[in-house]
Amino acid sequence: MHSPDLSRVPAQGSPPAPAPAPAPAQAGGDGALAVGDGVAVTVALTAYLHARAGEFLRGLRLYGDSGADTAAATEAARSLRMTARRIGGTLHTFRPLLDPVWADGLRTELSWLSGTLAQEHASTARLNRLLDALARLSGTATGAGAGTGAAPDTGAAGGGPGRGALTVGAARAAALLERRLTLARTRAHSATLQALGSARCHAVADAVAVLTSELPPAPAAGALPLPAEADAAAERRLLDAVAALPLARAGHPYNAEALLNGLATASAEEIQDEPWHRVRTLLRLHRYALEVLGPERNPVLDRAGQVLDRHRDASEAAAAAAAAARTPRIAPATAYALGVLHADQRHEVEAARFAFQEIWQGSVAVQAAL
Repeated sequence: MHSPDLSRVPAQGSPPAPAPAPAPAQAGGDGALAVGDGVAVTVALTAYLHARAGEFLRGLRLYGDSGADTAAATEAARSLRMTARRIGGTLHTFRPLLDPVWADGLRTELSWLSGTLAQEHASTARLNRLLDALARLSGTATGAGAGTGAAPDTGAAGGGPGRGALTVGAARAAALLERRLTLARTRAHSATLQALGSARCHAVADAVAVLTSELPPAPAAGALPLPAEADAAAERRLLDAVAALPLARAGHPYNAEALLNGLATASAEEIQDEPWHRVRTLLRLHRYALEVLGPERNPVLDRAGQVLDRHRDASEAAAAAAAAARTPRIAPATAYALGVLHADQRHEVEAARFAFQEIWQGSVAVQAAL
């Protein structure tokens, strides 16, 4: 998969220019492979999937051996989740080089497993993020990383590392959020245990184990180059998704775009955030493809991905605060604290959009890397 050319992205407000015909891909001078060289890409793809399959099986074994060691189990689940996403994304991007029925089936199962494993981590990180934000908004945060959601929460509601005593409304809001998200985390943990012990997961492990020894090729076309049409379509999906974003408005600080529809239905903000989530997914797939074609990571693409991760985390945290505020018969002070918390997280969404448009439009390194 050769990298998209940002010069093809139309300026905001101008009609999109027709896409030029894709030129034949050549091997890169820096050692990275070009998609047009089908045999070389197949070799690199096989080696990459072999390595990721080994990581997946090691993570599965480590999770089984972790026992009561929660830290080891958490790390093993994280490794499993990340490896499953990489294998699934690679199967999606390089599907024309593989048996499509086999690739689609395994990708679906890996998506189920990674999604199940992600829920417990997401609930924990969301709770930490919201409690830290409440402490910061109450003026009681004492840690340098307050509001990041990175530090584990080991205290009672409203307390913990870097958090002081909260006001009454904020403390009640913290207690409500902790009850709701701890319940979600417990359910997610049970779902993880059930999934990893299921026959379905064992079947996924057997399918991944095949990748450690062989790579099922496309029928009668194992060494053919990846079609130029598929490569161009993959590029256009990412570029078109970014072109659909309101980057011009996101480039103005404090534009309040993320606060629109703040009092509308719960789905209104989801609809507004969905294009940004789509770009995050497509950018992640592109980064995974670059890992196959070349060993070097691009720090600019990593930064863009991290900013979109922040956008997703803030969006989901705001939705959690809004859902808690809809709890029947809560005190007015609690509802007010949750409303302030929701607005704060939507401001974080807006800040992430501003940072992304600066990276995308203002960095020459992005244009050279994509």
